[in-house]
Amino acid sequence: MIMAEQHDVLVIGSGAAGLSAALALAETKRVLVLAKGDLRSGSTAWAQGGIAAVLDAGDTFENHIRDTMVAGAGLNRRETVEFVIERAPAAIDRLCQLGVPFNQDGADLHLTREGGHSHRRIVHVDDATGWAVQAALLKAAEENPNITLLPGRACIDLITGRNGEKFSGEGRVWGAYALDEASGKVEKHLAKATVLASGGAGRVYLFSTAPRGATGDGIAMAWRAGCRVSNMEMMQFHPTCLYNLEVKNFLITEAVRGEGGHLLHPETGHRYMADYDPQRMELAPRDIVARANDDQIKRYGLDYVHLDISHQPPEFVKQHFPTIHEKLLGLGIDMTTQPIPVVPAQHYTCGGVLVGLDARTDLPGLWAAGECTESGLHGANRLASNSLLECFVFGEAAAKDILDNWDDLSDPPAIKDWDESRVTDSDEEVVIKQNWTEIRRFMWNYVGIVRTTKRLERAAHRIKLLKDEVGDYYGHFRVTTDLIELRNLLQAAELIVQSALSRHESRGLHYTLDYPETDLIARDTVLVP
Repeated sequence: MIMAEQHDVLVIGSGAAGLSAALALAETKRVLVLAKGDLRSGSTAWAQGGIAAVLDAGDTFENHIRDTMVAGAGLNRRETVEFVIERAPAAIDRLCQLGVPFNQDGADLHLTREGGHSHRRIVHVDDATGWAVQAALLKAAEENPNITLLPGRACIDLITGRNGEKFSGEGRVWGAYALDEASGKVEKHLAKATVLASGGAGRVYLFSTAPRGATGDGIAMAWRAGCRVSNMEMMQFHPTCLYNLEVKNFLITEAVRGEGGHLLHPETGHRYMADYDPQRMELAPRDIVARANDDQIKRYGLDYVHLDISHQPPEFVKQHFPTIHEKLLGLGIDMTTQPIPVVPAQHYTCGGVLVGLDARTDLPGLWAAGECTESGLHGANRLASNSLLECFVFGEAAAKDILDNWDDLSDPPAIKDWDESRVTDSDEEVVIKQNWTEIRRFMWNYVGIVRTTKRLERAAHRIKLLKDEVGDYYGHFRVTTDLIELRNLLQAAELIVQSALSRHESRGLHYTLDYPETDLIARDTVLVP
């Protein structure tokens, strides 16, 4: 067992939420940031679209609040929506100070528009905003002497009183056990405060735009430690993921529709969004567009639908979408003259660990921010480009609350080393691969864009059988990143299915044929460990 140096604060995750928290904390505290895999391998770097913020004189906070609430089908918590949106301009200012090279429109920042937004309010760096934001945050963190960045660390479980040398039932969090992926050794990382910023659970589905590591680790760890989770059934499916057998998970940003792209039946050329949402057409919220695409594919036996922006001038397309244009050209598709074949794919986890405006979870010593949380911002469907914004605002909210209450935080007690005395190296890695594939396939087929109670019950039955199998495997063999992820993936799947079964209505991203109506009162689905 390796005992790493104790830091003041442990941050799990090196994306926008984690690094925002770390940078705010590091002014006075020593911060350790753990990342599974590479420091840039999280979801932040994959975000193409941009960041929503009211910066134009013709726009208002109230407009942005209303758009967010409409997209969220009323399940949002208004105080959270106001809290985040009113802090958006300041968040953009801080990113500019960090050197994020946002596109300019003369002296002002260029604003684009995306589905569900009533005004142009998306600041962006071409069509690769996330990559630029990740680079700027990481550069600032690497240059800060109070921040230690440790890549290649797969967190296994949060450390609580039950891990103490003097056993306690206290749920207070003191850090986490993590696997050093290079050495295969398990380390314990202790801290007075822990910030969970580990991203979503997108890889629980067969088709997802999420990166490989989005396996619900933080949500599963927090649940096992005793945190409530909320609205896990609200899984957002992006309407337009590139359909290509060579390239998986390449997202075609919402902004292509925002700048005039049409969705067409690939054989007839019919612009079918007029049949689903005649007023908003392609600018309808993601859940409506994703269901329309899914319906067209299933109804007509298609492999994909077409997204076409070739009616816009070629220079306009290249200027607005240089990354996508170049990527597609390499695959033999010229988006200035041809339609793009697209399919829906899982894109964002709207539910997660329940947090307040101070980013506190149910457990003392544990804060959380970003896609692993349910803060009340997104409700039943995330409005485009609100996700990075949530990361900045809640990352800083976590840091502020930790600093404001620092004197009340006590030092960690003596904690047990990770026990490997009763396990051996696995000689059956095929079990992990088989179960991983099985989970993702039945979740796509049974718990996808359109659901039924019977399908959900089938998924629940499969999860019950797999839990016994994976639990037995986990108890006998040394942990690997794949095993850690499989355990968390299965836990996330169970939470999604439990949440979906308990919601007897269709609202936002949760659409079930058995309960097609929407209840008059919006209620969160809250699961208690």
